[in-house]
Amino acid sequence: MTAGDIKNVEAEAGVIASVLVKPELTFHSEQLKPNYMSSAENAYIYYAVCELAKKGIDKVDAYNITNFLNMKKGTEHVGENVSALVTIQSLQELFDNASLIARDEPKDYMVCVEAVMDAAFRRSTYKKLLDCERLCFNSDCDDIEKRVTSMMDGVLMEFSAANQIPNYRDIVDDIWQEIEDRQNPDTAATFPFKFPTLNEYVQIERGELIIFGAEQKQGKSMMLLNCAVDLLRQGKKVMYIDSELNTRLFTVRLISHLTGITFRRVRSGQYDATEAEKIQEALAWIKQQDFVHLYMPIFDEDAIYTSVKKVYHTTGLDCIAIDYFKANSSDGDAYSNYSSLGSLVDMVKNQICGNLNIAGIGAAQATSSGRLADSAKIARNASTIIMIQDKTQEELQNDGPDCGNKKLTVRFNRNGPQMADGEYIDVRFDGDVILYQETKQHSPVEPF
Repeated sequence: MTAGDIKNVEAEAGVIASVLVKPELTFHSEQLKPNYMSSAENAYIYYAVCELAKKGIDKVDAYNITNFLNMKKGTEHVGENVSALVTIQSLQELFDNASLIARDEPKDYMVCVEAVMDAAFRRSTYKKLLDCERLCFNSDCDDIEKRVTSMMDGVLMEFSAANQIPNYRDIVDDIWQEIEDRQNPDTAATFPFKFPTLNEYVQIERGELIIFGAEQKQGKSMMLLNCAVDLLRQGKKVMYIDSELNTRLFTVRLISHLTGITFRRVRSGQYDATEAEKIQEALAWIKQQDFVHLYMPIFDEDAIYTSVKKVYHTTGLDCIAIDYFKANSSDGDAYSNYSSLGSLVDMVKNQICGNLNIAGIGAAQATSSGRLADSAKIARNASTIIMIQDKTQEELQNDGPDCGNKKLTVRFNRNGPQMADGEYIDVRFDGDVILYQETKQHSPVEPF
């Protein structure tokens, strides 16, 4: 038996077929390296598909795979004749049969990935054990324990890097460097809100997820749009995932916000020549921004994850906006839907914001009592929750007209102070032109 006999041909075929049919699956298996394949042909194909997926290519074919592999920069690290191993004809045969064995769901695909990695680990371990065996028969080797330990540690570290638990002393310098980098204005990890008073409590931050809560039709989406535009004005790259508005209607809102022309008039075309010039200026500004709007009527964890990864790899990304967090389906009982919602928030916070080091803002619906629809699960996973509410008649009267018609309340906050009962930030909301602005702040009424 040789090391080459340790392989899982069926699992490798499943991986290759799956990524040929659905290249974005490679975003789920970034821990699977091409050289873990037992077949050189499979290794090159997998490598090519991974790189093409990062370039944003949704559908690969035999021609763009071979073209990529034949480029010097794509295969300069290999010494074999790639064109002889991976041909148009052999690829076309794979494509013809791929749909028969491809896995569509990430969880099914990952079963194949794990099987390939298991075989690769066994194969690499076997090779190192053979090296150890030769050392054992070499009487001139006087530091055998050290050398054997070093060889075996190398295998274990490579295949279990994700599961390593480092000693704090080994990482504290890197952590402190990260802290100092975040203090530097040129590399800052925090981005201010457009509301100065809110920034005293929390700012948009890489690796964190801030959620705005509000009742139905109370301006959640418009708040996220305001925040997204302000981030673009700061030079950030933003992706907006929208379950409410298709890109056409979102663009009408965006133009209204940028120009001050009411949503209704922008949508109907009832604007004059001067306003038409403002619209063209707004469109020109939009074209200069690194901004993606994706309409996704039904949120799906896998679709969100792969879409964000695609944008992250192709254009870069500083912040994502999720409009809005809600249960995936109206089917089933409340418990299952809320569990699904909690899972979605957790995925965005940890797998996207945390792992990719990008900032996250989102919205969630509140009940009439002012609580989020699933406050426990959302609060458990979100970094900060900010409630948007209409002011009561009493508050409007006590605060005065200069203090706006809405209030922001920081309810949960892991990254700063939390407001006491009765505290809030005064803002004005004009839904006709999709605009939130901070106003003069009210003077708290002293109790009698």
